[in-house]
Amino acid sequence: MSTPVAAAAPRATALRRTALYDFHLRHGAHIVPFAGWEMPLYYNSILAEHHAVRTGVGLFDVSHMGLLTVEGGRAAALLSRRTTANIEAEAPSQVRYTFLLEATGAIVDDLLITRIDDGTELVRSFLAVPNAGRADEIEQILRQHRGPDTTITRWNPQLALLAVQGPSSRTLLESTFGWDLAAMPFYHARRFPLDGAGAERSGHVGVSIPAGLDGATLVSRTGYTGELGYELLVRAEVADALAERLVGAGAVPVGLGARDTLRLEKGYLLSGQDFHRDRTPIEAGQDRFVSFDHPFVGRPPLEKEVAEGPPVRLVGIVLTTEGAIPRHGTPVRVDGKTITEVTSGGLSPILGHGIALAYLPRETARPDTVVSLEIRGQEVPARVVALPFVKASRPRV
Repeated sequence: MSTPVAAAAPRATALRRTALYDFHLRHGAHIVPFAGWEMPLYYNSILAEHHAVRTGVGLFDVSHMGLLTVEGGRAAALLSRRTTANIEAEAPSQVRYTFLLEATGAIVDDLLITRIDDGTELVRSFLAVPNAGRADEIEQILRQHRGPDTTITRWNPQLALLAVQGPSSRTLLESTFGWDLAAMPFYHARRFPLDGAGAERSGHVGVSIPAGLDGATLVSRTGYTGELGYELLVRAEVADALAERLVGAGAVPVGLGARDTLRLEKGYLLSGQDFHRDRTPIEAGQDRFVSFDHPFVGRPPLEKEVAEGPPVRLVGIVLTTEGAIPRHGTPVRVDGKTITEVTSGGLSPILGHGIALAYLPRETARPDTVVSLEIRGQEVPARVVALPFVKASRPRV
């Protein structure tokens, strides 16, 4: 009898690095694996980085996010059919936050879609940015549904994406590069020169990728922190020097830790925690990002949910007991009975106490409803509140 041969152990997938990996190391980042990438969790402290964004300006490396262009005569139709936004009605330079759904209406991912052509050609071009952990899947779904005239290109790691967030972000960018950002509306994008000179000083609508990023950046105004903020899409080879220039001008490098506490204070969703092919945009309280003026995959179940009311709703929960910090998976109880779990939770640096997100049955999802959370074997009192936990501070115009 021959000796059985042990099966070879599966080879671990190598983690990817963004163009700013060396920048992170130079600035003392604590590097961790995240969605297949080596990313900074923090540099000095999560708390200090959180306050830097709320009071000044922070710099985030978000180059791990999916960077896809979708181009062609039917590109807008494809994106409209596969998301909750009517992309066929999107104007040049406009950015849309939207959801790609299962046929059941459950969220596969949330993403940003920017129209990057200037509107003078029949062929439309879009930049689609899904979450890092869903980028491969979203790319494949779009490829499966595209027509022969539609081209889909993945630009990681040839491009880099930097987020500059905080109340001082506009002042810092304008003084550093000579740009005029005052006229850029929320959820819009423009192309600006990196040297601050030339005819594009006031911003240009329309950019080709990657050729249009030679000596330039596509600047968008969105953000995941609730503060005034901008994103800079550039060629990977200039990202390190650009980041150093921003830090030299006063931006504080910020890692994933503060990115999470900042978005949690605003009640923003985290892919893989607050939805994971198990919740709909209606249940998540994102009704305003669902446009029923066009057909899309998952529309019929959402129409039914709107008409009848969703069985659960995403709510905010606050705890004021000192030292009680909720986490993902913390049991939530009503009248001593566990009814759900926390999807996202942590300490709010601004409020100074624990906060959490959870899906509660409709009848218990009203503000001021008393609940309790099981933390380290103890039942801790809590109550439901309206989102966001920290009210909006960024200008809406």
